[in-house]
Amino acid sequence: METPGEICLTKSDRRFTTLFTEDVIDFLKEQDLKARLKILSNIRKAEVMIDQELFKKLTDEIWEFRTVWKGKRYRLLAFWDKDERRVVVATHGFIKKTSKVPIKELEKAVSIRNEYLRSKNSRNYETI
Repeated sequence: METPGEICLTKSDRRFTTLFTEDVIDFLKEQDLKARLKILSNIRKAEVMIDQELFKKLTDEIWEFRTVWKGKRYRLLAFWDKDERRVVVATHGFIKKTSKVPIKELEKAVSIRNEYLRSKNSRNYETI
């Protein structure tokens, strides 16, 4: 049963489904409960509507989920699984401290993407 203001989504309502790497799950576990819930809520919103405040393209291959909560800028970098069409893989998370995404974070996302594509048959990812 839905509570007031709660939306029950089906897969057909979503533009895409998000898969989490273990790095993302570890990052989320490190955050306090309210921050974690806000990040997950924003990912859900991004899955159903286009909003660059929530999900923004950074490079040809890398995107970012964006959440601001209590003055902190939480970021999860991600990429589209082009074989699956409606799947986005979140690679890792970090708290952004400068105006630009650090190059090392982009490089890490690209590295995780490359590894994912190489070992696609032996996945260790979770959906939300």
